[in-house]
Amino acid sequence: MRTIKVSVVTPDGPVYDADVEMVSTKAQSGELGILPGHIPMVAPLQIGAVRMKKDGKTELVAVSGGFLEVRPEKVTILAQAAEQSEDIDVERALRAKERAEQRIRERQQEHVDFKRAELALQRAINRLAVAERRL
Repeated sequence: MRTIKVSVVTPDGPVYDADVEMVSTKAQSGELGILPGHIPMVAPLQIGAVRMKKDGKTELVAVSGGFLEVRPEKVTILAQAAEQSEDIDVERALRAKERAEQRIRERQQEHVDFKRAELALQRAINRLAVAERRL
């Protein structure tokens, strides 16, 4: 079966690098499925999971936004933050979720940045969902 090289990179360095059969993720414009030979494109990503099909199994990486660049032989994901499912600290993600929910509840107070708290909550929920799928 044909494969396509996938690299997930953050400012802290590479997170994932492998040859896979298929990549699927959520872009701002909707769900994307990428196979070897896909037409070149660039798309902004939503907070969500990147799913890679490899040897009949699905590997997951949680990303916190960023950009996807597709070339016929390679997919590069430049993410603000990314973690492979097995690297996610579930306890830390739960604490982040609780903090974000608390900030949202306190949004009537002037010092709370509601949008920032909402994004933190989305990131925490995404990390928990990706970690849960590995179990």
